[in-house]
Amino acid sequence: MVRRFAGLAEFAAAVGEHLGFGPWHEVTQREVDLFADATGDHQWIHVDVERATAGPFGGPVAHGYLTLSLIPLLVREVYSVEGLSMGVNYGLNRVRFPHPVRVGARVRAGVELVSVSEGGRGGERQAVLRVVVEVEGVGKPGCVAETVVLLVP
Repeated sequence: MVRRFAGLAEFAAAVGEHLGFGPWHEVTQREVDLFADATGDHQWIHVDVERATAGPFGGPVAHGYLTLSLIPLLVREVYSVEGLSMGVNYGLNRVRFPHPVRVGARVRAGVELVSVSEGGRGGERQAVLRVVVEVEGVGKPGCVAETVVLLVP
């Protein structure tokens, strides 16, 4: 269930809170192959199913950056802020990939609101969120990232 905030003030009041978890999303070989085509990263552990099955992970794994790139999809299923004209990915403070995400695995995001600060002109706010991309049935996350988002009213 998406947690909805009535505006920036209500969102800022949630600093320090865990905002929730999104639904599970299956990582498919098609997504991995399309990502490989988009980035030019065709390493065999991602795209050669037969070789990867005999490799160190027992099957093909998603690129770490693919897992990272799923964050906008996964996070929008956790929370929303009403009254914004847009949210802009402003950057990342820290990113780690503690565990590989095998093709066919299901992932979801857990989100904690770390901070909200003045973002510049026109009432913009800069939010820092700690996003943990969980891998179903695995004790370690596939990605932990501190994302920075510019929220524009």
